[in-house]
Amino acid sequence: MNDPIRAPRARLTARLTSAIYFALLATLVITTFYPAPVEDVSIALILGVKLLPLVFFAVHVVRGHNRAYIWLSFVVLFYFTSFVVRAWLTEGAFAPMLLTTLTFLLFTLAMVHLKVNRHTMTASDAQ
Repeated sequence: MNDPIRAPRARLTARLTSAIYFALLATLVITTFYPAPVEDVSIALILGVKLLPLVFFAVHVVRGHNRAYIWLSFVVLFYFTSFVVRAWLTEGAFAPMLLTTLTFLLFTLAMVHLKVNRHTMTASDAQ
């Protein structure tokens, strides 16, 4: 699963994807505590449910592994769907709109990185 970053543009897309990824994680943590945490529910449980599916990919996103980017994109689609519904139901509240935008950017940048960093077969690879 060692995918070296093959092109200079891939380094840029990997950095941008990492930045958006960590911005999404930070925003999820912030929205857990602001404006007010949910009462009578464990904060650790809420953070675990929100973050655990994404935190699993942290090391691989930083290293730029293509396979992890593919799986991260699948997971991000579930978050995106949830945030779009929440933004619709809250009539465009700031936090759900921000989370929707971040998940959209993360998915898009991950796909761009995969396109830029793809492996092209050479004659020696075919043998």
